[in-house]
Parts: sequence; C-alpha cells; structure tokens
Amino acid sequence: QVQLVESGGGAVQPGGSLRLSCAASGNIFSINAMGWYRQAPGNERELVAGISDGGSTNYADSVKGRFTISRDNAKNTVYLQMNSLKPEDTAVYLCYGLISTTQVPRPARYWGQGTQVTVSS
Repeated sequence: QVQLVESGGGAVQPGGSLRLSCAASGNIFSINAMGWYRQAPGNERELVAGISDGGSTNYADSVKGRFTISRDNAKNTVYLQMNSLKPEDTAVYLCYGLISTTQVPRPARYWGQGTQVTVSS
C-alpha cells in the first residue's frame, strides 16, 4: 500500500507565495517521476510540473519562472514552491508519483488526495 499526503495549500493574495509538500509512504521500492497536477472547477486536469528521479524538471508554460519543483529522495517528498501567484492559479493541486512497490515492481501512478490553493484579493 502506498500513500501520498499533501500539505501546504491555503488562501493567499495575488502576488503571494505558497509551498506545497507531498510525502510518499508505504511499501515503496523506488520512486521514478513525481510531480503536480491541478484542476479548477470546469477545467480539465493539467500538468503543472514534474521532476524525474535524476532531477530533470518540466513545467507548464503558464507557471514557468514562477513555480519551482524539487524533491528530497531520502524523504520520498516532492515540493512545489509557488511565487507571484495569480487568481488563475486557483485550483485543487494533486501530487503524483510513479512508484514501484515491493509487491508490484512495475511502476504505477499513485495520487495524493489534493490540496486547495485559492488566490484572491
């Protein structure tokens, strides 16, 4: 069993910052890519940022230069530092991990429960 638990969401004014964290736990053998998606009401889920086990990163064009993804492999944790937040960043943010377990060696995608980010004045 694998669990991803997110924290760090909340409400902030435009121009503010938030830092999201997502910690994976359970019968983990290895973690490949980790990252963040977001979904706003009425919109499709979109990839925000991803990071490989080697540290390579990719970002949605809408967040480049404002968001930074990082990970701590020793803690099985991925972070998303969000700066210069805009109202259009308002969404539920969900973390994911491509994880191999001791029972299932083939990597599978696991999801966190989601954390709300609201940017409003």
